[in-house]
Amino acid sequence: MATKLLRPCFHLPLTRLQGAVHSRFHTSRFNLSRRRSHVTTCAADEVLRSLSKNGEVAVLVAEGTQLVQEACRRHGTAPTASAALGRALMGTLLMGSFKEEGERTQVTFKGNGSLGSMQVIADTYGNVKGTMTNPSADPPLREDGKLNVGAAVGRGVLAVVRSHPKNEHPYQGMIPIATGEVAEDLARYLADSEQTNSALALGVSINRDTSIRSAGGFLIQVLPFAGENTLRQLESNLASLPSVTELLHQGLGPADITARLLEGIGLSDVPSSSLCPRYGPCEIGDLQDRMKRAVALLGPQEVNNIMQEEGKIEVTCEFCRETYQFEQEEVLAVV
Repeated sequence: MATKLLRPCFHLPLTRLQGAVHSRFHTSRFNLSRRRSHVTTCAADEVLRSLSKNGEVAVLVAEGTQLVQEACRRHGTAPTASAALGRALMGTLLMGSFKEEGERTQVTFKGNGSLGSMQVIADTYGNVKGTMTNPSADPPLREDGKLNVGAAVGRGVLAVVRSHPKNEHPYQGMIPIATGEVAEDLARYLADSEQTNSALALGVSINRDTSIRSAGGFLIQVLPFAGENTLRQLESNLASLPSVTELLHQGLGPADITARLLEGIGLSDVPSSSLCPRYGPCEIGDLQDRMKRAVALLGPQEVNNIMQEEGKIEVTCEFCRETYQFEQEEVLAVV
């Protein structure tokens, strides 16, 4: 385990690769905004946001095993593509949750690896979805026998777009892809483009039958006025912490992992906020509405031409991989 400490932004790159586990930890910067506490009881996956007792640190922890499993099922991903997509889903989910109402976060990896382009979109409510050019991407294993996500993603550009209905123009940031390992590149983006102070960890564990054993991550947000003692304790906690997937394998949930991260600092008396994340939304009613709007953009003439040639219009959602056929009456009603 390599440790590199930089002030005032601490940097502790940790790699935990055991068995089928492939996770990365890196740090950057992140701003902290206070929100009203809201506790939700989740049946399985959960995103939990907590504040430290001294108010200097906020922690977001996500468990998203079922969410990532659904994404991989829908896209029919190979093991390496599953790991890449799972990390991107967890990272974008952490970056996009608990923001202002209506805000959306879009993360796009445009690399030259066999995976092609990978795009993930999350909203503030815990909905997240993703797609990629080649879900069958599965390059040879690394020399250490682990999945080579970096080779699958390749080098290129990482672009992040944050949009809100109230803003005339979305915020856009872009950096070169440094490693393709997803977590490290997202951390670099937070540091370079958003000038934020944070620590980010992502992990996806894959079973021998290629199903998802566990998936999750955490994002630690540090306020500018955080004291030296707080930073020192955080560094100590992170240095001794197992990977996210290993913690999940031990049966720890988001609340348990939060307690480990804030050990020696303490948890605020203010109740934590939680979300029940899900993949999508991919409900047929929601999909049909979105598909109709997309078809309407073609215009009446183009719709009529397609109908004359094909007799129907078939649309597939690239995120949900669901296909719906529109009859002429349905389409013309919205054009």
